[in-house]
Amino acid sequence: MSVSMRDLDPAFQGAGQKAGIEVWRIQNFTPAPIPKSSIGKFFTGDSYIVLKTTALKTGALRHDIHYWLGKDTSQDEAGTAAVKTVELDAALGGRAVQYREVQGHETEKFLSYFKPCIIPQEGGVASGFKHVEAEEHVTRLFVCRGKHVVHVKEARSHFIFFWFLLSPLCGCTLNGLNSLQVPFARSSLNHDDIYILDTKSKIFQFNGSNSSIQERAKALEVVQYIKDTYHDGTCEVATVEDGRLMADADSGEFWGFFGGFAPLPRKTANAEDKTVTFDIKKLFCVEKGKANPVEADTLEREMLDTNKCYILDCGLEVFVWMGRTTSLDDRKVASGAAEEMIRSSERPKSQMIRIIEGFETVPFRSKFDTWTQETNTTVSEDGRGRVAALLLRQGVNVRGLMKAAPPKEELEAFIDCTGNLQVWRVNGQEKILLQAADHSKFYSGDCYVFQYSYPGEEKEEVLIGTWFGKQSVEEERASAVSMASKMVESMKFVPAQARIYEGKEPVQFFVIMQSFIVFKGGISSGYKKYIAEKEVDDDTYNENGLALFRIQGSGPDNMQAIQVDPVASSLNSSYCYILHNDSSVFTWMGNLATSTDQELVERQLDLIKPNLQTRAQKEGSESEQFWELLGGKTEYSSQKLTKEPESDPHLFSCTFTKVFFLVMFWQVTEIYNFTQDDLMTEDIFIVDCHSEIFVWVGQEVVPKNKLLALTIGEKFIEKDSLLEKLSPEAPIYVIMEGGEPSFFTRFFTSWDSSKSSMHGNSFQRKLKIVKNGGTPVADKPKRRTPASYGGRASVPEKSQQRSRTMSLSPDRVRVRGRSPAFNALAATFENQNARNLSTPPPVVRKLYPRSVTPDSARLAPKSSAIASRSALFEKFKTPPQEPLIPKSIKASPKTPESPAPESSSEGQEEKKDNDKEEEKSMSSKIVSLTIQEDAKEGVEDEEDLPAYPYERLKTTSPDPVTDIDVTRREAYLSSEEFKEKFGMTKEAFYKLPKWKQNKFKMAVQLF
Repeated sequence: MSVSMRDLDPAFQGAGQKAGIEVWRIQNFTPAPIPKSSIGKFFTGDSYIVLKTTALKTGALRHDIHYWLGKDTSQDEAGTAAVKTVELDAALGGRAVQYREVQGHETEKFLSYFKPCIIPQEGGVASGFKHVEAEEHVTRLFVCRGKHVVHVKEARSHFIFFWFLLSPLCGCTLNGLNSLQVPFARSSLNHDDIYILDTKSKIFQFNGSNSSIQERAKALEVVQYIKDTYHDGTCEVATVEDGRLMADADSGEFWGFFGGFAPLPRKTANAEDKTVTFDIKKLFCVEKGKANPVEADTLEREMLDTNKCYILDCGLEVFVWMGRTTSLDDRKVASGAAEEMIRSSERPKSQMIRIIEGFETVPFRSKFDTWTQETNTTVSEDGRGRVAALLLRQGVNVRGLMKAAPPKEELEAFIDCTGNLQVWRVNGQEKILLQAADHSKFYSGDCYVFQYSYPGEEKEEVLIGTWFGKQSVEEERASAVSMASKMVESMKFVPAQARIYEGKEPVQFFVIMQSFIVFKGGISSGYKKYIAEKEVDDDTYNENGLALFRIQGSGPDNMQAIQVDPVASSLNSSYCYILHNDSSVFTWMGNLATSTDQELVERQLDLIKPNLQTRAQKEGSESEQFWELLGGKTEYSSQKLTKEPESDPHLFSCTFTKVFFLVMFWQVTEIYNFTQDDLMTEDIFIVDCHSEIFVWVGQEVVPKNKLLALTIGEKFIEKDSLLEKLSPEAPIYVIMEGGEPSFFTRFFTSWDSSKSSMHGNSFQRKLKIVKNGGTPVADKPKRRTPASYGGRASVPEKSQQRSRTMSLSPDRVRVRGRSPAFNALAATFENQNARNLSTPPPVVRKLYPRSVTPDSARLAPKSSAIASRSALFEKFKTPPQEPLIPKSIKASPKTPESPAPESSSEGQEEKKDNDKEEEKSMSSKIVSLTIQEDAKEGVEDEEDLPAYPYERLKTTSPDPVTDIDVTRREAYLSSEEFKEKFGMTKEAFYKLPKWKQNKFKMAVQLF
């Protein structure tokens, strides 16, 4: 398409050069820019052009153009807006998607730009209307509909005698909130919708009995906006539930505005509710201003001619496709023909989308039976360059139109690398715990399960995942997923879960493993069985055999050695390699490799072949022996291997349906310009960034659906909603609400972790925020775990071990480091003078599942450990009628019945002295016991306890051992079995903090 300056309106010069929103209003048939302070204000009598510019991860800019038509705008202004939109697209290089927006029927994408809300006001430029703020508050009624984007209609009285009292500001769009006028009367209410009544002193939200929790929560965002905009954030907020009659004062006050309570009618369909239900796909070719039908049984990409414009009528959506070589006039004519098609068929709800060849949207491409995506970025960039050069000659800054900057090659991991790692190799239906030295040594024919605990931003975070080798068998893959899922379920769904395939590992995985090695073959029973059945050669790595490793990575904390076929064609000029047999070791450096690659080779040599002298080989000057080991010199590649790039994230909401008593994945809906508030605790959401898939599961999701989260991610990849050819082996993460790691929250512009710590459903949480002035109210504080970035060690150093604190005050009973059983007994000596004596002593909360509370400790007389500690306190017992309080222990002699004042005074002084001595003695004994208890915890592995097999000690054992301390099941394991299950000695285990001990015990079912 040729572009000349006369085709470009001067108002569009310099537009779309940086991310943000730009708006023009049509005045006297020309676009006039709107100042930033007025963006979001619309008049019902005007037409507007809205440009949304988005900066992509690639560095390029994406443009979406919308022209908005007010319900009272003139036909001439609407036509001007449509034509000027085509001109704006030409000024941007002819690649923008253009949308027609009609007041009351806007697209969700358009409404998402103006969060929290937009308010169309009466009048417009042509009428000379000037908006004047009302001095008196006007009572208004809104009806809200929608789960993700809320559509709102504002009600006005149709009764003359109510006019002066209830006349509102007409037409309102609030945060994707469409406002149209409906009768303001009790008959407007129904059981399906949500209503907001805005009065002078209070805002009421009426929840229809058939409305969903998510709709109620979204409506509260409208309440918050009204409260902030029209009441300066100071008015009261009340909710009224449909069906509760006048059970409270708020309900009575609400119904008072409607003349009292009365049964609500059923919702009746009106013209606004009617939708286009027919599903059509008719293709028209626009020639000489007329849309001529294209006769065909199926729609195929080859039917579209680059020299023409087409209209695809799909009922609710009408697409205008414009060939790349069509002229500006042709495009304007095609747009006019589509406008006339919508107007003549009386379909006000139909949306018109105009797209340019080569930049077709996913909804458009999905309408065709076959579509071969043709990308010609060179032509596109040339077009942008010509437009940029044209504007540059006019003195316009064109930085935003120039070629995009290349994306960064290395991605940030967003995960701490100093945590604790455990790895199991799957062997049939069981898993084998690996030694620390073998944590990062995987075989391509095996499957692995790993658990990584690390310090997060506010608490310890856990990632449990599976890794599937390329040669692994399906049975062991299924076993690995089942084992990992059970581990997550046993920890109350708190950890994040990952499914990773060899060759598709995300950067987080490499950072966790640090020095990662993948050997050929496998050692699991499943792999051995497979090669025996298929009668194929076993190429499992042999340290004394011939092997070639490709070295890759970005540094010491992210390096990999991948075993490849020992042939010359496996070499690549962009990498370094290690080649060895039983007696020789060669290192090979490609001409395109960097000094960092060479450093990684030296580090990997220490892990692969540390005891042999190496012979360095430079590409182009290799020795004959080197080529002999590889079977001779052949051609090889020089192109660096590339991974799937991470694209801009897309958020999808999942919808389920029940089929034959099974909950099945059914449909996904994209949420545009998403924020954290779009995540509802009752639902499952998916974040798609192409290279990785994240499945977010709310706390209120039913347990059955939680267990299906990984399957949902797999189904999403199969569905490929964005038609982006997702790899079936793309990493999938399952993220539980409240445990969002940093590598997930980075997709949101801001993240408030206190929102996930609130109790209740989405509506209850939002209501707390609204009533608290827009600030989240955390129901439980989160403890921040300090993070250390000095590198990870397999055994914690002394500096990393827990520090025990001992309180010398009898007022504090729960001393950090004491066992639950000890605290249960020590609680008897709590100083009750420090609180109201009528209040019962506080109950020690369970810090971990199945931990011993004071009550459960007293109810376990058979426990030998508790019994032995109880003997220490026998001499302190007192009769039941006198509670034992350290500061009130009496040891004074009997006093005379009629003592003299002097003797009484002396007795009281003596009594005080005895009290102090007794109190000091008691405090000393409690502290002494505390020290003994803390010292005992450090040497628990040295106790002379009987040894029992693991199968009888685990919590799910069918034949459990009796008469043991159930809080210390691990102590009864033999040293050999303890090391097998925990991967460390008892001494190393008991040096860990108590919470880490419990985490390990949970993983092996000993907690």
